Amino acid sequence: MGVSTMSMGAYDEDEHERREKQASKVDTDFDDERTIYHGKVEYDSGDSAEALLNKFEEIKSN
Repeated sequence: MGVSTMSMGAYDEDEHERREKQASKVDTDFDDERTIYHGKVEYDSGDSAEALLNKFEEIKSN
């Protein structure tokens, strides 16, 4: 008499089919309209490349 067991990672055909069906579904329950945002974006570009390199050299020498 033999005992058959499934090891971790064993192939499970039912699980494979379930995942395949789930992956092939297309979700159409979303709003297809684009969201339009109004406003402005500002950013600080910070120091110049030369100033940043100088700061890097200063940190590196400590």
